[in-house]
Amino acid sequence: MMLILIGLMVSTAFSISTINLRSVANVQSREEAIAAANLVIERRLGADFTAAPAPLAGEPVDINNDGVSGDYLVDLATPVCVRAEQASSSLSFSVTLPSMTASSAWNTIWELQATATEPRSGASVRVVQGVRVLLDSVQKNARCPDV
Repeated sequence: MMLILIGLMVSTAFSISTINLRSVANVQSREEAIAAANLVIERRLGADFTAAPAPLAGEPVDINNDGVSGDYLVDLATPVCVRAEQASSSLSFSVTLPSMTASSAWNTIWELQATATEPRSGASVRVVQGVRVLLDSVQKNARCPDV
């Protein structure tokens, strides 16, 4: 009887540890996918993405730096200008753009959506990030005409 009870306890402990290991692996995969999506968004923000907003499909990301690209594939939707408002003339800017006066400056809000997919399992995560971009009137009218 005691042997059966000990066997049952060992079996239960093994099952619980396996479940915990799977949970930790799922959380790690989710965090890696979020990091991959954020990396692609940050790369896009490093360039003038408002000049010609375009989607990006299947961008490979080597998240574990093992030299093998494609741990995650990231799709970036076309950046969308969701809001624009004229910048207050009483505010001072940390960046001075050529031919920009306080009366011609526009604060535009852009939304970027990235979906990172892990090819082996098919698991995916969607990340949405907003960013404010200072544009002059000509740029605002060309890049954010509907807002």
